[in-house]
Amino acid sequence: MNNEEAALFVKRYAAGTATPEEHAAFEQWIHEQPLQEVQVLLDEYTALMEQHPVWLPANKALLDRMLRELDRPPARVVPLSSWKKRLYIAAGIALLIAGAGYASWHVAQQQRQPATAAIIHAGGNKAILQLADGTTLELDSTTQARPSHVLNITAGLLQYNPQPYQGATVYNTLSTPRGGQYQLLLQDGSRVWLNAASSIRFPVAFNGNDRTVEITGEAYFEVAPDARKPFIVKAGTTQINVLGTHFNVSAYPEEDNIRTTLTAGKVVVSNGSTTQQLTPGQQSVCTHGSHTISIRMVDLDQETAWKDGRFIFNGNIRDIMHQLERWYDVSVEYEGNISDQAFIGDISRNENLSEVLKILEFTGKIHFRTINRKIIVTP
Repeated sequence: MNNEEAALFVKRYAAGTATPEEHAAFEQWIHEQPLQEVQVLLDEYTALMEQHPVWLPANKALLDRMLRELDRPPARVVPLSSWKKRLYIAAGIALLIAGAGYASWHVAQQQRQPATAAIIHAGGNKAILQLADGTTLELDSTTQARPSHVLNITAGLLQYNPQPYQGATVYNTLSTPRGGQYQLLLQDGSRVWLNAASSIRFPVAFNGNDRTVEITGEAYFEVAPDARKPFIVKAGTTQINVLGTHFNVSAYPEEDNIRTTLTAGKVVVSNGSTTQQLTPGQQSVCTHGSHTISIRMVDLDQETAWKDGRFIFNGNIRDIMHQLERWYDVSVEYEGNISDQAFIGDISRNENLSEVLKILEFTGKIHFRTINRKIIVTP
């Protein structure tokens, strides 16, 4: 286990979803760390919680349980500066960034100058449906019109008629803007979640020998099983073949990689002449312009949090700001030497942007200022 995996374990441990194997790996990892530094981490963690009593019910119980289970003897406390040098090893501090911990901190910060001057609201359910004849229809929670082949349009959901259609194959395209998201229920019963700045091109009825759709941006699929008609997703140079399964595809053109993350079932990912099969918990990474596919294990909660209305961060600030740019429809600029330190947290996507930035500023490693809809990031 490395530092990043240890940070993920702490989040999963707090949520009660860590496996016995992960627990054993973390126990081995923590025992391999210098005892003095581990003790400093625990002492500092306890001190922070004592300063903010609202943190104590959940986090103090977690800390006490970890101490009992790891059976670590006490050690002499060393200066705080030594603890700061190993801040990322202090994975438990991640718990203080998210959830109830922020509520206490936010009250104490009311007298400080806010991170942003303008209120930039979170994105919401909005998309554009382009029909085969080029006609476009704006979709939001108040849309009333219903074109042919569409069974229903409700708040945030576009549903196609499940009845067979024998005419020529007709394609529609559903696109979300920056600051938008939408759900789509295809004719075969498969459900698709579209993230911000994304699109899916699909037939209104699957009359052929397969069920092929094309996406850009990010989409989560729950595919209805049909052994007679394999479901195929095309994203750039990557193709994903499935029968019935759940998976996430991230294929933003401005990013270097196309990532496919499997949450349930089985998929086969192809990139040029290379093919790989995924099992749940695995993610394939296909680099633009390359026919290679690399496979890695990932935190499924983190990869699919957007679908459930959450940001789960575990990465550097530039990766995080890419997500905020799309969801809040803002631009980002950087000034100075921006740290590559990992930021870890769990935040609702319904929060105003200013609240999210305040949480990130809480680390003390990054600061923000806003000019209209431009966010400037500084050390």
